Amino acid sequence: MKTWIKICGTTNAEDAHAAVAAGADALGFILSDSRRKVSAEEVRSIVTGLPAGVEKIGVFVNENAEVVAEAITSAGLTGVQLHGDESPQYGSRLRQMLGNGTKILVAISAGSDQRERFSSFSGAENSVDAFIVDSGNVTMRGGTGQVFDWLRESDFVMALQENVRVVIAGGLSPENVGAAVTLFRPWGLDVVTGVEVSYGKKDHEKLRRFISAVRDADAKGIAATP
Repeated sequence: MKTWIKICGTTNAEDAHAAVAAGADALGFILSDSRRKVSAEEVRSIVTGLPAGVEKIGVFVNENAEVVAEAITSAGLTGVQLHGDESPQYGSRLRQMLGNGTKILVAISAGSDQRERFSSFSGAENSVDAFIVDSGNVTMRGGTGQVFDWLRESDFVMALQENVRVVIAGGLSPENVGAAVTLFRPWGLDVVTGVEVSYGKKDHEKLRRFISAVRDADAKGIAATP
């Protein structure tokens, strides 16, 4: 299986094109308060020159649903990532507003509250395309540059994957992403800090190494399958 790769925190066209050239499946644009925040107008200018097949995901934290829907349209995005405390009802309403053609991802912060966060979506999974297991917290929702406890949370992640698509995030880098793929065999991966040279600026060599490491791990997994 080819792992879906999203390069988040994209702030400029140069980095966007470098990520696509390296083999990224999706780019993430943060439209909520962040050191990597971009406006809908900036996103529009960046995505205009990208291949149609590349997914463009807007990241929002506890934003009004109408604002999200408007940003999706005005910025030319193909998906939305909910990284706050959005409810299942919010997700269902957003799905009704955006339709099935727009991907919806919901972030879960790894830790004691993650099971409660996911369980609240029980019965409403159809409004969500994938759940992101991240190392964020209430003060820093994502982009912490820290991994969560992979071994401690592995049982939860594996159980989660039996029912829904799972994206692993938090502290991923070219050096450790192969291990993450081998351990979890996730549907997708989401990286920010591990491929940056500074906030909002990507290291193009790290981008290439990161995606190469994922594809190498993908190939080994396929080869090991009887």
